[in-house]
Amino acid sequence: MSVRLKLTLSYAGFLMVAGILLLTAVWVYLLQYVPDDWNQRMLYENPNRQLLAYTFAPAAGTVLVILLVFGLVGGWFLAGRMLAPLTRITEATRTATHGSLSHRIRLPGRKDEFRELADAFDTMLARLEAHVAEQKRFAANASHELRTPLAVSRTLLEVARADPDHGTGEIIDRLHAVNSRAIELTEALLLLSRADRRSFARERVDLSLLAEEAAESLLPLAEERGVTLETRGDIAATTGSPALLLQLTTNLVHNAIVHNLPGGGTVQATTSVGAETVVLAVENTGVPLSPELVATLTEPFQRGAERLRTHHAGVGLGLAIVETIARAHDGTLVLAPLTGGGLRATVELPSAARSGDGRPARPLPSP
Repeated sequence: MSVRLKLTLSYAGFLMVAGILLLTAVWVYLLQYVPDDWNQRMLYENPNRQLLAYTFAPAAGTVLVILLVFGLVGGWFLAGRMLAPLTRITEATRTATHGSLSHRIRLPGRKDEFRELADAFDTMLARLEAHVAEQKRFAANASHELRTPLAVSRTLLEVARADPDHGTGEIIDRLHAVNSRAIELTEALLLLSRADRRSFARERVDLSLLAEEAAESLLPLAEERGVTLETRGDIAATTGSPALLLQLTTNLVHNAIVHNLPGGGTVQATTSVGAETVVLAVENTGVPLSPELVATLTEPFQRGAERLRTHHAGVGLGLAIVETIARAHDGTLVLAPLTGGGLRATVELPSAARSGDGRPARPLPSP
């Protein structure tokens, strides 16, 4: 049976029960005062229970039949009115099942349970539509980025085939560089996928130690580009994957070094502790950035400057990976342009329970 039919039968059943109870109350509380006289059979001469029951029973049966019909018809109508919003939600669900995510219910009327359900469904459709659109853009961009090294490799191979006498050393070096870039891009895509699934074990991690480790590993790159790298701050303990959080820190520092001034730039990595969160902030000098451009930097394959092709340029997934890792650890990434040029990237993560050793906060030494 449909829900509407079940509600109709329920309404009619409750109405019948109410009618029976009402007639029973009339019999118990009123007819008990009528004398039971078998000698006088005429109701108009001497009322008695037998004659009243004889005349009362058909009238009561007629009333119950009327109540049953009224309950069925009225219940069917009322159930239809009450379930009309659910019908609209069901139609919207079928439409979404066939791939149309732009449809919205927009249920009018007062804010009741059906209205809350419809609004929640509209919100879900909006987020799902945005997610699907983002995935389509990501797939298109990833295809484009992967196609570029493959096309370059094919061109180099065709050149080598057309001119067998040409020196192969330069071609091999270029093929190696192109292949290395394709491998980096593939590994970044895999890391982005793993971080988004949250399939990792959580451990206690100190962001200040990760900042030191990232700065130490990237110090040669900073010296090569003439960038001063500094780390400072407090012990910032959180819980999560040490490998992913190290990747997050490394990406932030690497991005700050690469997208910096040609010479004499600076990068500062700072950790701090709030009431319930820990913060890792990375600032760098650089060219002035507009808020509109900064808002797009976390999208995959977006770069703040020109699309550099050096061996330190990255694959355009650095900040996208940072945002995904932060979100997987129930944190946030906030990017803000600095007044004199450059960028401030702030990652805020939930704080871990303070250990019982009672160690005070300590500053981080510069590498």
